[in-house]
Amino acid sequence: MFFKSAKINEFRLWGLVFTLVGMGIMILGTAGIIWWGQAGKIFAAIFMVFGMISLLASVIVYFWAGMMSTSATMLQCPECGRPTKMLGKTDRCMYCKTMLTLDPAQATHVPESATATTEQ
Repeated sequence: MFFKSAKINEFRLWGLVFTLVGMGIMILGTAGIIWWGQAGKIFAAIFMVFGMISLLASVIVYFWAGMMSTSATMLQCPECGRPTKMLGKTDRCMYCKTMLTLDPAQATHVPESATATTEQ
């Protein structure tokens, strides 16, 4: 993971980045009308198209994150005790950033009760 946060939160972060970049591109394009007058309208139209593409990308990312969130595994974080969602085999808690896993082979600490039941 790139930002050391929960995977769902990373997808939402990228959706926010695409939204802000798209809005910034459109504002920059609109500034072309002020600076160059009539010739700036073409500049503004081009930047409006690029901004709308970026906003469309943000809608797709937010929709994708929402669909993944509905199928995510809900569990309680052992560190902070809050309910969190987990994607894949390993993920981080949305609140305290603790590494979580459901795979015993990747766990760094296995509780005594889990080892006692597997030995019997």
